[in-house]
Amino acid sequence: MGTTIRLTPYGEALLQKQLENGRFRSPEEVVERALETLDESSGRSQVASSNMAPAEAVAEIIKNRKGVTLGGLKIKDLIHEGHKY
Repeated sequence: MGTTIRLTPYGEALLQKQLENGRFRSPEEVVERALETLDESSGRSQVASSNMAPAEAVAEIIKNRKGVTLGGLKIKDLIHEGHKY
């Protein structure tokens, strides 16, 4: 199945940026990964809105936070830095 899409200049710039960083070999790979990311994030929001027990919700939050960084720094380390001030 083939689909043709037209990108805005902004979308084209984002696509080119992803291709230039060398992580993807084709525009199709970029689009496919973007769609996978959307699919994953929609799955997370469904989990968040489900009727899970508080302990299950905490476990889910902890699982999702593993490896999360901001500017290359772990969130835990940033919080620790903030306590110094």
